[in-house]
Amino acid sequence: MTLYPVSDDVLFAPGGRVVIRTYGVASPSAEDGTPAPVSYRTWVTGVRDRPRYWRWRHFEEARRGHRGVIEWLTGRGPQPGAAAGPAVPGEPEPAVPGVSAGPVPAGAEAPGGPVR
Repeated sequence: MTLYPVSDDVLFAPGGRVVIRTYGVASPSAEDGTPAPVSYRTWVTGVRDRPRYWRWRHFEEARRGHRGVIEWLTGRGPQPGAAAGPAVPGEPEPAVPGVSAGPVPAGAEAPGGPVR
């Protein structure tokens, strides 16, 4: 598995620090050299009773989603949600088939364990 960093931020709150990390995840390439699809995730640590993990379909969506998570955590915007509706005609399907975009409930583990 290969991780591609997209963005990292740290917020300092009365209860401690909150780390927001967005990255791309790719499985190893196929034996024929075909590049592996990349899925994007935002992982938040240091927050209780809130979604801590979001999935994104594309790099730009992940970049905007990361910013949306920061705005939500700082009280400047709504909670980021799942990607709206089906893909736009001509747009590729999610990078990982069967993995939807959007928030994952609190308490869910990241694939491969927690991000540190």
